[in-house]
Amino acid sequence: MKIFLGMVSGLALSASLAWAEPTGVFRQAHEVGSGAASSLDPISKGRVFQITEKIMSRLVRPDTQGRPSPDLAVSWSANANATEWTLELRNGVTFHDGSTFGSEDVVYSLERVLNPEMDSPARSAIAMINKVEAVDGDTVKLTLDNSFADLPLLLMDYRLRMIPEGSGDTIATTGIGTGPFRLVSFDAEGVTKLAANAEYFEGAPGVAEMEIIGIPDAQARLQALLGGQIDMERGITAQQSVMLAGSDRFKIQTIPTGNWRGFVFRTDVAPFNDVRVRMALRLAANRQGMVDLVMGGGAVVACDSPVGPRDQYRADIDCAQDIDRAKALLAEAGYPDGIDVDLHVATLEPTWPVLAEVYQNQAAAAGIRVNIVQVPSDGFWSDVWMQKDAVSTRWNERPADQALNEIYRSTAKWNESYYKDADFDALLSKARQELDFDARRALYVQAQEHLWQTAGTLIPYHVTRLVGTSSRVDNLDAVENNSVRWHLVTVK
Repeated sequence: MKIFLGMVSGLALSASLAWAEPTGVFRQAHEVGSGAASSLDPISKGRVFQITEKIMSRLVRPDTQGRPSPDLAVSWSANANATEWTLELRNGVTFHDGSTFGSEDVVYSLERVLNPEMDSPARSAIAMINKVEAVDGDTVKLTLDNSFADLPLLLMDYRLRMIPEGSGDTIATTGIGTGPFRLVSFDAEGVTKLAANAEYFEGAPGVAEMEIIGIPDAQARLQALLGGQIDMERGITAQQSVMLAGSDRFKIQTIPTGNWRGFVFRTDVAPFNDVRVRMALRLAANRQGMVDLVMGGGAVVACDSPVGPRDQYRADIDCAQDIDRAKALLAEAGYPDGIDVDLHVATLEPTWPVLAEVYQNQAAAAGIRVNIVQVPSDGFWSDVWMQKDAVSTRWNERPADQALNEIYRSTAKWNESYYKDADFDALLSKARQELDFDARRALYVQAQEHLWQTAGTLIPYHVTRLVGTSSRVDNLDAVENNSVRWHLVTVK
């Protein structure tokens, strides 16, 4: 029985077009969030996504609607109970070093992610795979520990890039992949240079070179865009977009997403280890007010679930602000006079400081006294996030199963709130094994409702992303879902 089949039709778009010789240089910034530990290893904590997305390919990638579509795998199918999946690979693909891509590279790349000694954050996304084997040079079989009908959704993970067999010890600096651009030089905190890969399987890129420049501060990145030092900035705020839209030197793309920003309160430390305190912290938030004041209306209210508004498993939850109940819960937990919270934020994400100020004003009515602690952007992810008791956070869109498992499962590496709940874990495990869609959806909804009652993460909204680009850039489409077709981009 075939559970899902991905087809190649329409994806060799560039192969049917008569592309001219690649010309020009496209420049983009990255945040240097891991400082000197930044890396080209796609499964490492310090990976620089703005680079790896251009030099490496996945087996399965999202289309513009977020659905699984072929990349290095051209089709996939499952047995009757979805415990075995077979992937057929694309023929004639070569890595940047000239070696041929094949099934052994897939086995190596996935086994490396699954190896506990690698301690990769991507491991939780595909932890249900217990065996990866090459059937032949162009076919791979994945054996799961339980039934799982949504495996193609998880193979879209932006970290699951294919690398050459045996390259794990050097990939962090060589960056060898099959993507439309190849590495020329890597400077984690400076300028990384890429060149067009004329052998890319979807056709030669339109841009000859790319420069990925380390700029930690959001305001500095905006100034670089305004000054012509970079050609694209993904973190444009609603206020900044007005300025850019008034100039013929820039373009603005408006993209609804499942990306979210919020605050994490560690559930393993007082006072946040009390579920009543956690609920009070979240009930104090006026989410629509946050959408209006922080995002200029450009967001969709989220009720502390990481599942995006367009996801098939999204739960419908009511999360209206309730100051009286928040006060009562704090008093019941032993804090009749309220609590003090040190909330750590950085300018790495331009909306964090504003979001923190809005929350500070809203929460004060419930006796929650928020002290905003400004911390450096450089090294935020290594020195502040998952280190301090209350911090700002953000995540890009993920399918429901991946988001819930990666952010909240007790054993997940990036369980940023240190949330441990056996009942929640059991719901996720049961959902993964359920082959009936309606029954599976009910379980994922129940898991999100459980989070609303118990979680330590305030997720006020899913953002409508505003992407600013130089007017000299064309064909930069489909920037949502990490699905940019970089080989199609051109510069004037």
